[in-house]
Amino acid sequence: MTEIRPAKGSEDAARNRIEALLDSHSQALGKSFETEKVVYEAHENEQYLGGLSARFALDLKWVFVELLAVAEAGRGKGIGGQLMARMEEEARLRGMQGIWLDTFSFQAPEFYKRLGFSEFGRIDGYPDDGARHFFLKRL
Repeated sequence: MTEIRPAKGSEDAARNRIEALLDSHSQALGKSFETEKVVYEAHENEQYLGGLSARFALDLKWVFVELLAVAEAGRGKGIGGQLMARMEEEARLRGMQGIWLDTFSFQAPEFYKRLGFSEFGRIDGYPDDGARHFFLKRL
Protein backbone atom coordinates (compact mmCIF):
# COMPACT_ATOMS: atom_id res chain seq x y z
CA MET A 1 0.00 0.00 0.00
CA THR A 2 1.22 3.49 -0.81
CA GLU A 3 2.24 5.55 2.21
CA ILE A 4 1.58 9.30 2.19
CA ARG A 5 3.70 11.10 4.75
CA PRO A 6 5.41 14.43 5.40
CA ALA A 7 8.53 14.95 3.30
CA LYS A 8 11.85 13.94 4.79
CA GLY A 9 14.76 16.35 4.72
CA SER A 10 14.54 20.01 3.91
CA GLU A 11 11.57 21.69 2.32
CA ASP A 12 13.83 22.82 -0.53
CA ALA A 13 14.93 19.24 -1.23
CA ALA A 14 11.31 18.04 -1.31
CA ARG A 15 10.31 20.89 -3.60
CA ASN A 16 13.24 20.08 -5.90
CA ARG A 17 12.05 16.46 -6.17
CA ILE A 18 8.54 17.61 -7.13
CA GLU A 19 9.86 20.13 -9.65
CA ALA A 20 12.11 17.45 -11.20
CA LEU A 21 9.06 15.25 -11.80
CA LEU A 22 7.10 18.11 -13.35
CA ASP A 23 10.04 19.03 -15.50
CA SER A 24 10.65 15.49 -16.75
CA HIS A 25 7.00 15.16 -17.82
CA SER A 26 6.86 18.56 -19.49
CA GLN A 27 10.16 18.08 -21.35
CA ALA A 28 8.51 15.26 -23.28
CA LEU A 29 6.16 17.95 -24.63
CA GLY A 30 8.97 20.35 -25.46
CA LYS A 31 8.56 22.60 -22.40
CA SER A 32 10.46 22.92 -19.18
CA PHE A 33 9.35 23.91 -15.69
CA GLU A 34 12.90 24.88 -14.80
CA THR A 35 12.87 28.04 -12.72
CA GLU A 36 15.42 30.35 -11.22
CA LYS A 37 14.67 32.10 -7.96
CA VAL A 38 15.67 35.77 -7.87
CA VAL A 39 15.63 37.74 -4.62
CA TYR A 40 16.12 41.48 -4.15
CA GLU A 41 16.38 43.40 -0.89
CA ALA A 42 16.19 47.06 0.02
CA HIS A 43 18.49 48.54 2.66
CA GLU A 44 19.08 52.07 3.87
CA ASN A 45 22.06 52.70 6.16
CA GLU A 46 22.15 48.97 6.95
CA GLN A 47 18.45 49.01 7.92
CA TYR A 48 16.46 46.28 6.17
CA LEU A 49 13.45 47.86 4.44
CA GLY A 50 11.99 44.94 2.52
CA GLY A 51 12.43 42.33 -0.12
CA LEU A 52 11.02 40.55 -3.14
CA SER A 53 11.31 36.90 -4.13
CA ALA A 54 10.36 35.80 -7.65
CA ARG A 55 10.64 32.68 -9.79
CA PHE A 56 11.70 33.13 -13.40
CA ALA A 57 10.28 30.28 -15.53
CA LEU A 58 13.07 30.17 -18.08
CA ASP A 59 11.38 28.18 -20.86
CA LEU A 60 7.85 29.40 -20.18
CA LYS A 61 9.04 33.04 -20.23
CA TRP A 62 6.94 34.19 -17.26
CA VAL A 63 7.87 35.45 -13.81
CA PHE A 64 5.89 34.64 -10.66
CA VAL A 65 6.32 37.05 -7.75
CA GLU A 66 6.23 34.78 -4.70
CA LEU A 67 6.75 37.34 -1.96
CA LEU A 68 6.95 41.11 -1.61
CA ALA A 69 7.10 42.83 1.76
CA VAL A 70 8.11 46.29 2.92
CA ALA A 71 9.01 47.05 6.55
CA GLU A 72 7.11 49.76 8.34
CA ALA A 73 10.20 51.99 8.17
CA GLY A 74 10.17 51.70 4.36
CA ARG A 75 6.49 52.36 3.73
CA GLY A 76 5.61 55.49 1.82
CA LYS A 77 9.12 55.75 0.39
CA GLY A 78 8.45 53.87 -2.84
CA ILE A 79 10.42 50.81 -1.73
CA GLY A 80 7.82 48.34 -3.02
CA GLY A 81 7.73 50.06 -6.40
CA GLN A 82 11.52 50.09 -6.58
CA LEU A 83 11.71 46.36 -5.83
CA MET A 84 9.08 45.61 -8.47
CA ALA A 85 10.81 47.88 -11.01
CA ARG A 86 14.14 46.11 -10.45
CA MET A 87 12.53 42.69 -10.93
CA GLU A 88 10.66 43.90 -14.04
CA GLU A 89 13.90 45.29 -15.47
CA GLU A 90 15.50 41.87 -15.03
CA ALA A 91 12.48 40.19 -16.60
CA ARG A 92 12.72 42.41 -19.67
CA LEU A 93 16.47 41.80 -19.98
CA ARG A 94 15.80 38.05 -19.96
CA GLY A 95 13.06 38.32 -22.59
CA MET A 96 10.23 37.29 -20.29
CA GLN A 97 6.69 37.73 -21.66
CA GLY A 98 5.02 38.71 -18.41
CA ILE A 99 4.80 38.76 -14.64
CA TRP A 100 2.03 37.35 -12.46
CA LEU A 101 1.30 37.34 -8.75
CA ASP A 102 -1.40 37.07 -6.15
CA THR A 103 -2.31 39.26 -3.20
CA PHE A 104 -5.12 39.68 -0.69
CA SER A 105 -7.70 42.45 -0.54
CA PHE A 106 -6.23 43.55 2.82
CA GLN A 107 -2.76 43.82 1.29
CA ALA A 108 -1.97 45.55 -1.99
CA PRO A 109 -4.34 45.16 -4.96
CA GLU A 110 -4.37 48.91 -5.65
CA PHE A 111 -0.57 49.04 -5.49
CA TYR A 112 -0.28 46.48 -8.30
CA LYS A 113 -2.91 48.27 -10.38
CA ARG A 114 -0.84 51.46 -10.12
CA LEU A 115 2.14 49.49 -11.44
CA GLY A 116 0.19 48.51 -14.56
CA PHE A 117 -1.00 45.05 -13.50
CA SER A 118 -4.44 43.78 -14.52
CA GLU A 119 -6.59 41.52 -12.40
CA PHE A 120 -7.31 38.22 -14.14
CA GLY A 121 -9.00 36.35 -11.31
CA ARG A 122 -10.12 36.42 -7.72
CA ILE A 123 -11.46 34.19 -5.00
CA ASP A 124 -14.10 35.99 -2.95
CA GLY A 125 -14.44 34.96 0.69
CA TYR A 126 -10.73 34.10 0.97
CA PRO A 127 -10.26 35.02 3.72
CA ASP A 128 -13.78 35.25 5.17
CA ASP A 129 -14.60 38.88 4.45
CA GLY A 130 -11.97 39.56 1.81
CA ALA A 131 -10.65 38.21 -1.46
CA ARG A 132 -7.51 36.79 -3.01
CA HIS A 133 -6.62 38.65 -6.20
CA PHE A 134 -4.54 37.41 -9.14
CA PHE A 135 -2.72 39.95 -11.31
CA LEU A 136 -0.62 39.91 -14.46
CA LYS A 137 1.40 42.31 -16.50
CA ARG A 138 2.51 41.54 -20.03
CA LEU A 139 5.92 42.87 -20.96
